[in-house]
Amino acid sequence: MRYLGLDLGTKTVGVALSDKTNTIASILKVIRYTEDKYNQMLEEIKKIVKEYQIIKIVLGLPKNMDNSLGFAAERSLKFKEEFAKISNVPIVLFDERLTTIQAENILITADVSRNKRKKVIDGIAAVIILESYMKKEKGI
Repeated sequence: MRYLGLDLGTKTVGVALSDKTNTIASILKVIRYTEDKYNQMLEEIKKIVKEYQIIKIVLGLPKNMDNSLGFAAERSLKFKEEFAKISNVPIVLFDERLTTIQAENILITADVSRNKRKKVIDGIAAVIILESYMKKEKGI
């Protein structure tokens, strides 16, 4: 039984998948969507949940540095609410502050070109969110 990690942006969703022991995460895909295709994006994630027998979704909650919730956090809260209407898989909100910066640094260190970074950065951020959650859950 696996976990799914999500990094929700305005146009993309980074999707990470845990291994069966919920220890290691890897990028599954980056879903691109527009506001008018929001429901299709939800359905695509629902299919992933079913296909991989996901038992928990870890959704990044982008808090402001002062711990307040802004527009980006509201987007995550809306996603959680909307997804709960079509699936009963629990969604855990996990503080994702600075994960995109961490992902960017990883990709720069790996000498990935700017163009290629744009395509995978949300997936890397989803991996960081999911792995951070799994470590916290295991007390690491």
